[in-house]
Amino acid sequence: MAKEDFYKLLNVEKNASEAEIKASYRKMAMKFHPDRNKDNPEEAEAKFKQIKEAYEILSDPKKRAAYDQFGHAGVDPSMGGGRGGFGAESFSDVFGDVFGDIFGGGGRQRSSVQRGSDLRYNLELTLEEAVAGTEAKVRVPVLVACGECNGSGAKKGSSPVTCSTCQGHGQVRMQQGFFSVQQTCPTCHGTGKQIKDPCGKCHGQGRIQDNKTLSVKVPAGVDTGDRIRLGGEGEAGLNGGPAGDLYVQINVKDHAIFNRDGADLHCELPISFPVACLGGEIEVPTLDGKVKLKIPAETQTGKLFRLRGKGVKPVRGGPVGDLMCRVRIETPVHLTKEQKVWIQNLGDSLAGGGKHHSPQEHSWTDGVKNFFDKLTG
Repeated sequence: MAKEDFYKLLNVEKNASEAEIKASYRKMAMKFHPDRNKDNPEEAEAKFKQIKEAYEILSDPKKRAAYDQFGHAGVDPSMGGGRGGFGAESFSDVFGDVFGDIFGGGGRQRSSVQRGSDLRYNLELTLEEAVAGTEAKVRVPVLVACGECNGSGAKKGSSPVTCSTCQGHGQVRMQQGFFSVQQTCPTCHGTGKQIKDPCGKCHGQGRIQDNKTLSVKVPAGVDTGDRIRLGGEGEAGLNGGPAGDLYVQINVKDHAIFNRDGADLHCELPISFPVACLGGEIEVPTLDGKVKLKIPAETQTGKLFRLRGKGVKPVRGGPVGDLMCRVRIETPVHLTKEQKVWIQNLGDSLAGGGKHHSPQEHSWTDGVKNFFDKLTG
């Protein structure tokens, strides 16, 4: 029976590049693999062999040139041409061709030397500590190298041996029908080594659980979300590998007076009714101590006062922020009968002045009146 044209088998043009031929071959091989065609495996296998043969010829520049010039006769072994046909090759070879790049190619022994894991520690600071900087002691639970076996996992006087399952390759080959699958060795987990006589202290792990007490220098100006990296203070590595790092995550506690916004601090400033009316001088707290703030007469609730340079110097540089004080006028409480009379008299006196004494109140009242006039009009 006449053989089908190799280019048609791979569904490519005669001028197709090597990459196009390889891509089409993978696609066709996956389509006609017997394991993917359970209803008609024999027909699929025959087609699969033809595709394999076509790819072997067209992927070889010399064989492809012979095929292009003489056709099948140029690559027929019985005619003295290049090796063709599927021959005695197993489907495992094709499996490597088709899926090798997808799954990372042939199995490789995983290095037994591994870096330790990074750790994270949450450090809570007061606002004062965060702004001024501090030195904190932290106690961290961590895996450290076993001192008994020096991290090897093997009993003192012994050492790990070549894995008997994979013979030190770290990979084992499993035959599944037409497929030959290579996977990580279940005995040594890819390291190629076995510990026959494990250390009694770490039970072959090479590491033990311990606690480290470390001193952390916190620079001035840190804020919630900042991290401090302590290199090599994480978990110990495996089989002599380097230790991981410790990341100290900063969290600044809420403050009773101040709220922080970047480099600026904010606070509410309650003032009495008389001070709001007549003005005066009050003491304002800052992180550096108390300062005097002059309140002008007729100050309204919500008025914002800026104290320059009384905020925070950012940890990454830049100008010192400001302290923003927002006024909140405090209504007197627990009034005596006499005080209530005085306030009532004051209210009556102010009411006589109309808009002159309460411009905001009357402006708001006029706005409400106009709103309802438009609705009813």
